[in-house]
Amino acid sequence: MAYFRRRIVFVAVALLFCLYHFHGISGGGGLLQTQTDPIAATQTIIKNRIDWNAVPQRYPVESMIPLPSGTPAKIPNIQYKFGKETKAGKRKRQERLEAIRESFLHSYRGYQKYAWLQDEVTPLSGEYKNGFGGWGATLIDTLDTLWIMGMKKEFAIAVAAVEKIDFTSSDSKVISVFETTIRYVGGLLGAYDLSRGKYPVLLKKAVELGDFLYAAFDTPNRMPITYWEWEKATSGEEQEAGTSVPVADLGSLSMEFTRLTQLTGDPKYFDAVQRIYDGLAEQQNDTRLPGMWPLMVNARKMDFTKDATFTFGAMSDSLYEYFPKQYLLVGGLSEQYRKMYEGTIKAAKKHIFFRPLNEENRDILVSGTMRDVATQSERLDPEGQHLTCFVGGMVGIGAKVFNRPEELDTARRLTDGCIWSYEAMPTGIGPEIFRAVPCLDPGDCTFSLDRYYHWIATDMHYREEDEDEDPPLTRAKAFVKEMGLFPGFTEIRERKYILRPEAIESVFIMYRITGDKTLQDKAWDMFQAVNRYTRTDVAHASIEDVTSTHPRKIDSMESFWTAETLKYYYLIFAEPDLVSLDDYVFNTEAHPFKRPS
Repeated sequence: MAYFRRRIVFVAVALLFCLYHFHGISGGGGLLQTQTDPIAATQTIIKNRIDWNAVPQRYPVESMIPLPSGTPAKIPNIQYKFGKETKAGKRKRQERLEAIRESFLHSYRGYQKYAWLQDEVTPLSGEYKNGFGGWGATLIDTLDTLWIMGMKKEFAIAVAAVEKIDFTSSDSKVISVFETTIRYVGGLLGAYDLSRGKYPVLLKKAVELGDFLYAAFDTPNRMPITYWEWEKATSGEEQEAGTSVPVADLGSLSMEFTRLTQLTGDPKYFDAVQRIYDGLAEQQNDTRLPGMWPLMVNARKMDFTKDATFTFGAMSDSLYEYFPKQYLLVGGLSEQYRKMYEGTIKAAKKHIFFRPLNEENRDILVSGTMRDVATQSERLDPEGQHLTCFVGGMVGIGAKVFNRPEELDTARRLTDGCIWSYEAMPTGIGPEIFRAVPCLDPGDCTFSLDRYYHWIATDMHYREEDEDEDPPLTRAKAFVKEMGLFPGFTEIRERKYILRPEAIESVFIMYRITGDKTLQDKAWDMFQAVNRYTRTDVAHASIEDVTSTHPRKIDSMESFWTAETLKYYYLIFAEPDLVSLDDYVFNTEAHPFKRPS
């Protein structure tokens, strides 16, 4: 029988190898391309496989927290009831849909040709790089996009490749538990749910990876090690969570681990993440900004209160995003997630959201950052991050799910704030980080150049020191010209665009919630700009400067380009029942998980 099994492996790998080359996927340094003998490659995978369930835990859980059970609560519908479209409207929508699909195919073919089974393709040099465990991040992150775009043949080929990947170990010495969870576990589960369980290997691999990651929770207080030297767990070394950990790295594992428990019945995954939520919930009103959690927390001591920076931006973002989504995923059977969201949104509306001064006098909002909270230097930093553009969609979902209709306007204004950041740039693409002029009185936000220059003069601490120096306003005008700023912006701190999805994510969600077709037109303008400036001969590339009409390209295409950005662009022009928000809930990497019915 052993001989027979080896023969099956031999035939399967040989057929797969031929299939890859038949579809033009050879070359570029992928796993099968760099191995002269594909059978040897497969044997290596099998030989190095680790059974993580057999690795003893130093701090085993004595009593598991159970998954909420019962009949799902009655949750209000999220999606707008779309009517019948005109023939002309349908034709325009389908033309746009095909253009987006073509851009996706261009990027995916580049990955197939130059980086198959590697993490990322380099879109300028036509090579690859591995920064996310080396398990083929783009391949797995893109699985459900293939399914959504109707590429079932390519999907089947990709699933066959996934079956050969060993998720029990990695060539990387240190693993980001957060990135591995949202991209890989999320990607496998999203593809499994969308394909309605027709490919059991996807769940099998998600469990394999979930068991690997579960060992990162083997610490005295069961808080995970977010940047994990995984080999220590195999040798039984002592493990402790970090003392300075981005709060998103802790709080953004819940959906994926919860879905694993739902699909497998194994309570350990949900137990692992619910312990984090319980700790966060207990301290929600003890932080320097009650209702929210600071940017950095001490996971080792389970102290989530000390830091003084609060934001929906980098290193915090998806913690908050997951509150309403986790509520949806468990069918509304836990009020904890609602309460955490409601505490957050109350604090954010009072302290974080601000109305920016802008030339068109648009009534919009930007999500900023509170710094040095509860000190004499406490202040709102009126910065906008591309990462915070998800907030409009989050608030929109929260408004519908938790019956807070007055906040739909807040959600739309936040989304429009991100659209403004795109439309204000010469490329039509929003920057990574900018600063704007906050209207201290939201009811008094009429633009004038004098008002704009006065804020810059004050904000930049321009002072007239002697009679020979230029007055502050004169120097402020010179500063604007020198820095290449646009009316309303006081600084563009990071001018790059790295193919991020957050702006189109909120535009898509608000379209599905409101049915407002002007959002489709905004999305189309955004897509055309991004496609125009990022396309290369190989795929699509990040760009250095959105304020230049000839931006230099960067040799990088992260997997979220095909996993999230192009998926959201596609879905806003697809039929509204394709991945309906009333049937699925997206994780932070745009992987759709089936909601309880």
